[in-house]
Amino acid sequence: MHNLKIISSTIRPGRKGPLIANWIAEKAIKNGAFNVEVLDLGEINLPMMNEAQHPMLKKYEHQHTKDWSAKIDSADAFIFVTAEYDYNYPAPLRNAIEYLALEWAYKAAGIVSYGGISAGTRAANSLKSDLATMSVVPLTMGVNFSMFAQFINDKNEFVPNEISHKAAETMLTELIRWTKGLKIIKENK
Repeated sequence: MHNLKIISSTIRPGRKGPLIANWIAEKAIKNGAFNVEVLDLGEINLPMMNEAQHPMLKKYEHQHTKDWSAKIDSADAFIFVTAEYDYNYPAPLRNAIEYLALEWAYKAAGIVSYGGISAGTRAANSLKSDLATMSVVPLTMGVNFSMFAQFINDKNEFVPNEISHKAAETMLTELIRWTKGLKIIKENK
C-alpha cells in the first residue's frame, strides 16, 4: 500500500476544510490502495518559515520542521484540500510547502478545491504551478466544489452529490497510477 497524506489548508476559526478533507480521506480509505493520514495545517500550526538554512540543505533547527519533514518525506502521494482565498490558495499552505524542498519530489498530488462560484479552481491552478516547481506531479483530474456550503447539512456533515463522488473516484484511480509510476523515478533519484 502507498502512503497518502491529505493536507487540509485552512486554519481560520469556523473553517470547513477539515470536513472536506475527512470526506476525501474516507473515499481514499475505501479505495484500499492507500495508508491514509490527514495533515491538518490548523492543528500542525507551522509558524511562518523560521529556518535559517535553505530547505534544499535539510539542515533543520526546529523540531516542528523536523516533524513536518518526516511526515512529508514518508508520503508516496498527496491530496491537497484547498479553499480559494482572494483568487489563490491559503498562505498557510504556501508556507507549509516552502518549509521543505527535497521531501516533496517525485510524488503525485490530487487537488480537492472549494469556494464560491469558481469552485476554488483558480486556487487549484495556482497550486498546481507551485507544486510543479517542487517536482510534484499535480494531476489534471481533481474534485472541485462550487458553492460548497450547499453540501454541509444541519449536523455540520459534508454530503456531496454523486458527481463529486465519481470525480473523487476518478482522481484516486489516477493518483494510484501516477504513484506507481513515480515510485520508479523516486527510487532512481
